[in-house]
Amino acid sequence: QVPVGTEIRGMNILGLVLFALVLGVALKKLGPEGEDLIRFFNSFNEATMVLVTWIMWYVPIGIMFLVGSKIVEMEDIVLLVTSLGKYIFASILGHVIHGGIILPLIYFAATRQNPYHTDGHSEHRGALCFISPRSVPSSATLPSMIKCIEENNGVDKRIS
Repeated sequence: QVPVGTEIRGMNILGLVLFALVLGVALKKLGPEGEDLIRFFNSFNEATMVLVTWIMWYVPIGIMFLVGSKIVEMEDIVLLVTSLGKYIFASILGHVIHGGIILPLIYFAATRQNPYHTDGHSEHRGALCFISPRSVPSSATLPSMIKCIEENNGVDKRIS
């Protein structure tokens, strides 16, 4: 018999965010006494970013082998290639429309500047990280976006 509980499954993200905010404020209020723990969390964040970067580099290899094993099991390769070709075309077309038209229009509407002007002299070049289709904010691309914002655009590490 399966026990029935009243708990809701899943993580309490709001509680975690609230706890992190309150802990951060408390550590800052401690002043010099809280600096050690703040440095620990900064180091922990850097280590996590390194791990995520490694995962971003090695996951495509694993996916390639998973897809390769399914391709070997298939009987009709022509159907596979045509279906995969249609999918790749639709995906590339979607990225071109989204990254080449939609995001630059949003950038232009927000800043009234040319989104394709990327010679490094733009006032709002920090927003250019958000234009690139490969930099769509997610947990996997966050390290590369933070690096882009900090190194290429000169944004302070505390802000990024």
